[in-house]
Amino acid sequence: MSGTVKLKPGREKSVLQRHPWIFSGAIASAEGCENGDVVDVVSSKGEWLARGSYNRKSQITVRILTWDMDEKIGLDFWVDRIERAFSAREGLWVSDDTEAFRVVHAESDYLPGLVVDVYGRWLVVQFLTLGVEKFRTEILKALQEVFPGMKGIVDRSDVSIRKKEGLGLRKEIAVGEPPPTPLEFLENGHRFLADLLGGQKTGFYLDQRENRALIGNYAHGMRVLNAFSYTGAFGVYALKNGAEFVTNLDSVQSALDMAAQNLKLNGFGELDFELVRGDAFEVLREFLKQGRTFDMVILDPPKFATNQRNLQPATRGYKDINMLGMKLLRPGGLLATFSCSGLVSPDLFQKIVFGASIDAKRDAQIIEEMSQGCDHPVALTFPQGAYLKGLLLRVW
Repeated sequence: MSGTVKLKPGREKSVLQRHPWIFSGAIASAEGCENGDVVDVVSSKGEWLARGSYNRKSQITVRILTWDMDEKIGLDFWVDRIERAFSAREGLWVSDDTEAFRVVHAESDYLPGLVVDVYGRWLVVQFLTLGVEKFRTEILKALQEVFPGMKGIVDRSDVSIRKKEGLGLRKEIAVGEPPPTPLEFLENGHRFLADLLGGQKTGFYLDQRENRALIGNYAHGMRVLNAFSYTGAFGVYALKNGAEFVTNLDSVQSALDMAAQNLKLNGFGELDFELVRGDAFEVLREFLKQGRTFDMVILDPPKFATNQRNLQPATRGYKDINMLGMKLLRPGGLLATFSCSGLVSPDLFQKIVFGASIDAKRDAQIIEEMSQGCDHPVALTFPQGAYLKGLLLRVW
């Protein structure tokens, strides 16, 4: 028998609107609820509303799994939800030239706390919350049932958000064979390498696939600065589309080493690119002192705003790096700039970039607005799922 969470009067609205989170402040009582349990959620009058996973250690105390009273949370539930997410991805690409994509996007695929990415014949899974951690065995079985041809499943539950759930970090081969290190895969026909066990996120920034293709289309004949380059994927797309030269800049040598491998894997040599290691803020200032200019600057920094407390310094960081990027552009050049901070809304990000243009004393026009790829959907009832935003600007 599951426990019952009763809401305070007037706090049912978000549940009725099918938002998947219930915060601790909305809860009047929790009877028979242990951390990790699946519990029923009822209104202040006792009316049944939803069913979800419970964790009093988290500010998000209940993460809703179903609004159907008859739906039980077991192996069949996980199989059905994962199959639905996978079927939604079928037909996203018209050819077999993309072998890596996200197949389960947590709350936006109605599976709070669960992320699953496909890399060829391997899956990479992240159990981000106690609710899915409790069902780890069933979820791994469900993945094997939905994806019977996979060689292995890598568990990359090494994300710091787990600490807020009272969980430790884990990184291991959960099922089957370990993947090659690095693993080679295709994205839009381009060849890339990813370290599924040791790389950032699940090994690659899959959410930028469509933006890489879009920006690459503008790169013909350009000298490109790819800042925060990680393993150089934006640079590969730029050169494949006829860029004259690419400068990849990152603070991590292992990422630059793999960037070199990715560029060579796609047929490019030392005359086509350079690798610069250093702090992007410092290197861009040094480039300004040297009088260097570029036709295109790509800024894809890590998440600056990790919580509400550091939102203000994060906005200063975004403003500073965009000002530097604009100053390095020749008149008429292109700035592709991104923020993956969920706390920075698209409207706020545009205001920050506007402020950067004023500080740089440059005029700028928005050519394209960008977001995460179509395999990273945003549920209409969960606007927090829209975390990635980007602008492509013509800078004068």
